[in-house]
Amino acid sequence: MKNRHFVIISGFIFLAAISRLLPHPPNFTAVGAIALFGAAYFASKKWAILIPLLALWLSDLVLNNLIYAEFYAGMTFLSWNMLWVYGSILLIVFAGFKLLKKVTLPRVLTGAFGAALIFFIVSNFGVWLTSPMYPMSLEGLIACYTAAIPFFHYTLAGNLVYCTALFGAYEFLKLKTPQLVGAEA
Repeated sequence: MKNRHFVIISGFIFLAAISRLLPHPPNFTAVGAIALFGAAYFASKKWAILIPLLALWLSDLVLNNLIYAEFYAGMTFLSWNMLWVYGSILLIVFAGFKLLKKVTLPRVLTGAFGAALIFFIVSNFGVWLTSPMYPMSLEGLIACYTAAIPFFHYTLAGNLVYCTALFGAYEFLKLKTPQLVGAEA
């Protein structure tokens, strides 16, 4: 059962990551939800970190090399900006470890909102720090965060929708498959 549980949780995460390939508004993705879901349901912290990062990396590989090849021309695959994104995902997983020891609707909703904030703060700080678009000053940092505000609601909406889908589908599956209750991945 342990192996089946691992495969089911991993499958949910990889399916959610594949959804990034569908047309969507900017930042309306499953990235934050994937990190929270892994943190909530993998018993091993190692897998809770590795599987969401691997799913994100594989979806980035497809997006960056097939779909957005012209847009990303000249960028290295693991650019500094991408490292900030991956760092924010790690922080979301760590927050999920603390918040989602017990999965409840209020905790999942809090996690979705917190994940959006973490992503917003960390990824845009990385943009300010590594991009020539903004001066290296307090005014430049404020300008960077201000320019990112229109994208925040998409990040939050994506987290809410995908958290609802992932956590809801998994809890429904647990109701229909009692063997999954209490099983560890």
